[in-house]
Amino acid sequence: MNYRHIYHAGNFADVLKHAVLARLIVYLQQKDKAFRVLDTHAGIGLYDFSSEEAQKTGEWRDGIGRLMEAELPEGVAALLAPYLDAIRTLNPQGPITLYPGSPKLARMLFRPQDRLSAMELHPDDSRALARLFEGDYQVRVTELDGWLALGAHLPPKEKRGIVLVDPPFEEAGEYERLVDGLAKAYRRFATGTYCLWYPIKKGAPIAEFHEALKALEIPKMLCAELSVRSDRETTGLSGSGLIIVNPPFTLKDELHLLLPELKRVLAQDRFASQRCFWLRGES
Repeated sequence: MNYRHIYHAGNFADVLKHAVLARLIVYLQQKDKAFRVLDTHAGIGLYDFSSEEAQKTGEWRDGIGRLMEAELPEGVAALLAPYLDAIRTLNPQGPITLYPGSPKLARMLFRPQDRLSAMELHPDDSRALARLFEGDYQVRVTELDGWLALGAHLPPKEKRGIVLVDPPFEEAGEYERLVDGLAKAYRRFATGTYCLWYPIKKGAPIAEFHEALKALEIPKMLCAELSVRSDRETTGLSGSGLIIVNPPFTLKDELHLLLPELKRVLAQDRFASQRCFWLRGES
């Protein structure tokens, strides 16, 4: 309950997560039928980089700050446009001061028929999130442990949707909890698209986590990882990854364009790396 995303909003991990979330939403909008985004650990939804907390770490400067200033190849710029245009909309005067968390970003990309269920356990953050979306009939904010939402709120009545699971990883056993949560959710909503975020840092059990996911025998799981520095000299976050279950058929090719460019722009040392591969499914 001590975690506050304001210290980390807009960092390199957010860039990867939100760029992919935007691609997932754009893909689902190719059909007219409504869908729902279920955000299990939603935070406060909108972050102010001029706040004392954000200024204390300044992590956004090496994340979205770099990306917004970078010259990008045309194809990469087109793929990032839904995400970056949302940020420009929030900051019409130029310099970035406001940054959308995943629920705000999703809502900004919605059509009138699309819906958002945002879960946040921390009482203060949940109230801030509710104020942000007050009066918005397309959004439902619930003060709830996001892990419980994977059972209680699936399947969505729209029968189409994206489930974003982005836990703070401040407690032991979160990798195992992520595997168990996916197993529970998939039993209830096997046709949904799931986007699971996880940290990469020194000593993290990434190989074991991947093996546990593969053991679930879910047919299609795509993995995307981006590390911006070596984990040898630091105990902090050096990278992050996403597991995308039931990904759009276009996503792997898109990531093969995006990830090398994100590595180039966001690298903090020569050990920066990226990879995208099928954990299960197509090869």
